[in-house]
Amino acid sequence: MSAKNELKGGGVIHDWRPEDDEFWENGGKQTASCNLWISIPALLLGFAVWVIWSVVVVRMPDAGFNFTKDQLFWLTALPALSGATLRIFYSFMVPVFGGRRWTALSTASLLVPMLWMGFALQNPNTPFSVFVIIALLCGLGGGNFSSSMSNISFFYPKSKQGTALGLNAGLGNLGVSTVQFVVPAVIGLSIIGTGVTLDNGKTLYLHNATFVWVPFIALMAILAWFFMNDLSSAKASFKDQSVIFKRYHNWVMCILYLGTFGSFIGFSAAFPMLIKQSFADVDPLKVAFLGPLVGAMFRPVGGWLADKMGGARVTFFNFIVMAAATVGVIVFLPRDGTGGSFTGYFACFMVLFITTGIGNGSTFRMIPVIFRTLHERKNSPDLVNVARKESAAVVGFTGAFAAYGGFFIPKMFGWFGANSTLIMLIVFYVICLVITWWYYSRKGAEYPC
Repeated sequence: MSAKNELKGGGVIHDWRPEDDEFWENGGKQTASCNLWISIPALLLGFAVWVIWSVVVVRMPDAGFNFTKDQLFWLTALPALSGATLRIFYSFMVPVFGGRRWTALSTASLLVPMLWMGFALQNPNTPFSVFVIIALLCGLGGGNFSSSMSNISFFYPKSKQGTALGLNAGLGNLGVSTVQFVVPAVIGLSIIGTGVTLDNGKTLYLHNATFVWVPFIALMAILAWFFMNDLSSAKASFKDQSVIFKRYHNWVMCILYLGTFGSFIGFSAAFPMLIKQSFADVDPLKVAFLGPLVGAMFRPVGGWLADKMGGARVTFFNFIVMAAATVGVIVFLPRDGTGGSFTGYFACFMVLFITTGIGNGSTFRMIPVIFRTLHERKNSPDLVNVARKESAAVVGFTGAFAAYGGFFIPKMFGWFGANSTLIMLIVFYVICLVITWWYYSRKGAEYPC
């Protein structure tokens, strides 16, 4: 088989040399782009499934479901909890099964919660326990992120990974804002099944919130199977990859990514309820989607800036702005139900979402540089492949660790209130700032990146 034919989609590539300029320009770049542009919409659908409860629970009482406020909060939080846990396992799946196979399988698995949830939402007598199981299964969408990022990292040379990973994650993250924009629109349309007539005479088709994604999920699973690739050079057992747990820079990057992505997914889940609780006269579903939208859109910018300026430098200054924006959110909050400014509050939150996106891109650009440097210093045999496999595993695992922010940040707002939670987050951002400076951005840092 010629090298050109081997690079076609739907099979295994045995000779993959992205750091070789000639190889990259003669087929490598095109193959990597094909895998990336199938990965992006597949990941977007994963995020849509993962956060769909944040929108659905707002309308469940209108559809006749008599669940308590606490039960509805749990349905919103459980996908984040299961998704974060699944990400730990998904982090290691691509080197074991292959990127093409795993992307197709993991995308197809999203059909299970979407079909089940759609039928369950048509019956107001569906027990809460059934929705708990479905909410946990929606975590499958969150798990996809770690395997997707790990897979794409294998296809690109180190100099282009920041942009590629930023595009994959950033446009994939659009699934959060997409679901918050699309669901309110489709639940008022008679697409399939019967709806519930509301007091205002309108009909609510809440099941459309899930059924609308089914054909797209099926399509992307098919495209992934026939047009993506598996890389034999990416093969590794779990034992081979588990060495990352001994690398303390894996844990350092977990903390930094918790500060960026953990904030992004946590704020995305909590934002509609935060607006509703602080500014009762504002309809959160009309504006809440803008936060995750700008966060997702700026993630590729963070990767691009990191490729140009260095990931650590971008991350360092980004945490400064994150802390300042959080202070701004506190300033514009109402006090004892009076005062405050929604305009100022919303503007500061938009800055905060933008910085979570930029930080997501810049931190992921740091990882391959750190682990390439580590293995260069160790004079590791087969340097390029060893460093690539470890950095891919770290990319996946840090994504898993940070995803717990999607569970804990909304719960913190419930436990401690908005003001106290935001103050704690400011302290955490300052800690992340110091860690970035000490390990990666100061003069004489151990691993400048």
